[in-house]
Amino acid sequence: MARAVSRVSRVLISGPLAPYAEAYRVELSGRGYTALSTVNELRQVGRLSGWLAANGLGAADVSAGRVEEFLRCQRAQGRDRASWSRPGLVCMVEVLRSLGVVGPEPPGPVASAQELLLGSFERYLLVERGLAPGTVRGYVDRARRFLAGLDPAVGLGALSAAEVTSAVLRESEAVSVAATQNFVASLKAFLRFCFVEGLVSRDLAEAALAITGRRRSSLPRGIAAADAKALLVSCDRRTALGRRDYALLVILLRLGLRRSEVAGLSLDDIDWRAGEVVVRGKGAREDRLPLPSDVGEALAGYLRRGRPPGDRREVFLRARAPYGPIASGTVASTVRRACRRAGIAEVGSHRLRHTVACEMVAAGVPLVEVAQVLRHHSLQTTAVYARVDLERLRLVAAPWPGEGR
Repeated sequence: MARAVSRVSRVLISGPLAPYAEAYRVELSGRGYTALSTVNELRQVGRLSGWLAANGLGAADVSAGRVEEFLRCQRAQGRDRASWSRPGLVCMVEVLRSLGVVGPEPPGPVASAQELLLGSFERYLLVERGLAPGTVRGYVDRARRFLAGLDPAVGLGALSAAEVTSAVLRESEAVSVAATQNFVASLKAFLRFCFVEGLVSRDLAEAALAITGRRRSSLPRGIAAADAKALLVSCDRRTALGRRDYALLVILLRLGLRRSEVAGLSLDDIDWRAGEVVVRGKGAREDRLPLPSDVGEALAGYLRRGRPPGDRREVFLRARAPYGPIASGTVASTVRRACRRAGIAEVGSHRLRHTVACEMVAAGVPLVEVAQVLRHHSLQTTAVYARVDLERLRLVAAPWPGEGR
């Protein structure tokens, strides 16, 4: 029995968006939408067009804000979330803009002096410090919280060490020790930035007192070799998504990359002839690592028979249209999904990085070489894995007082 095929011609759009339906269909096809997905997106645009007509609006009135208003009406009518797609509607806005039907998005409100300062701080962290975008967002949010707690009459120009210390104490009373430590780290960076920019007369970073608390002394934990194998076996490599998941897991288990490093991996970072891969990590650091044969085979399998076609340079792309690069959160969710398929306890992607380190230590690899593979800035960071080899630690442990009496 022949499989039914959806026909785009069956979607009839009336209203102000009808003249632009064909241009929209062509754009969806160019972005990798399947015929069935195109039908669904066109039906949604048809509902948007009807809603515009019912409210006395035309195609020129379409904007990102109007899309949000339409979606709120959809939700208020109890329409299921699965029946609407914000990316598809935003794509329609972009088509109308490219055709000159709607103008550019109006500029947002003028930023306040505080937001301009935080914007400069954000650029400093990204460019000068080379921090990851996620880390930068946290630093900026905490700096904003610090500024909100200052007396407006004082401002940064008259800031004193006592006020900095008071801000840390207030934070410690409201959140956990770990959250306060993050606040202190962000505040130190912000105060140093203000000093460099001449916004404060002296460096007050040291006034942000260090917060100590009970730290967990548990050993770094990897996963068992059997569980690692089960994760790989759980991937259905007959499908495009299965090949992507398999390649992603192999990279994590063999190279110990962070999830952001996997998501940011580019085709230009792989030197197939030399058998090497460039990893772009924290602090804008770039390291060239050997490309193991099994990693190369997994990547080649995905690139040849699983990766959606297109001009994107990122290695790992979304499994569904629009085919953009995956987010770092997708790496973590892929690991959790593989754990559920394999029937093992769910772990995060960082546990696979611990697995690589623990296996190297167990094999007698020196910590210096472990640090090189994990790309740690300091050997002190790697030293925590020295505790994994309990048998060697027993050889250097001092006898307990009174032992043998």
